[in-house]
Amino acid sequence: MNKYELALVISSKVEEEVKLETLEKAKALIERFGGVITDVDDWGKKRLAYEIQHMKEGYYYFIKFDAEPTAPAEIESRIRIRENILRYLIVSDEA
Repeated sequence: MNKYELALVISSKVEEEVKLETLEKAKALIERFGGVITDVDDWGKKRLAYEIQHMKEGYYYFIKFDAEPTAPAEIESRIRIRENILRYLIVSDEA
């Protein structure tokens, strides 16, 4: 199993419960494809480097997980269609 980190930026225009539900769905996707979540880092609401969909702020989350090498592509293909997620990126977290 390899170590990965998923960076998520969730829309700042959603309610608190929708934001948490979006985060839980992302975590469920990781677990669905055999990933084991090791850490979730909540950075809170931050200013975006540039405007995305007329928004200047977003909620930042960093989820560290262990998974097989095929899992990130599967996770990204499903996160891509989530409407409340402005940006996402999965990177290898090998030190």
